[in-house]
Amino acid sequence: MRIKTFAAAALFAALATTTTTAASLAAASASASPSNAALIERGGALVKFGGCNDCHTPWKMTDQGPAPDMTRMLSGHPEQLVMPPAPVLPPGPWLGSFGATNTAWAGPWGVSFTANLTPDPETGLGKWTAADFIATLRSGRHLGRGRELLPPMPTPGVASLSDDDLKALFAYLQSIPAVKNHVPSPVAPAAAH
Repeated sequence: MRIKTFAAAALFAALATTTTTAASLAAASASASPSNAALIERGGALVKFGGCNDCHTPWKMTDQGPAPDMTRMLSGHPEQLVMPPAPVLPPGPWLGSFGATNTAWAGPWGVSFTANLTPDPETGLGKWTAADFIATLRSGRHLGRGRELLPPMPTPGVASLSDDDLKALFAYLQSIPAVKNHVPSPVAPAAAH
């Protein structure tokens, strides 16, 4: 009887030591790098500070005036909203115009449509890696090598963020609800009018 009790106590002590060691290793590992929740929280704060919803979330009319439609948060220009040709501005100091949703912009660059930043794998950033995201924002080119990012994207300001901040932005964007929304391709200047 004593042997069984001793064996059970030894087994319990060994398990407790193993569990404590595993828990200590996990705690040490977690304290060595920021948790995913902290990274996402930082990314969310950067999205708010950077005003990403101002352009990447379609606007709608409310009782208080135009406001971002958060049911389509960061989903870009609505695919069902086909824009007419951009207005031709008279000569003078005006440079461009924008659509009522704040997701379509026209100027000397042609017409640009804000991108879907949600994690939808077909129409958003769902298949992107953090490296793809960082390369895009550092270079001002789609996936770091494709077409240029167009106005109103504040590429120089965003490119000046640290890699840690860009990783936090990406972590946040991967954590939000995916919205399937195919954004149109930009329109070249000659075809914009």
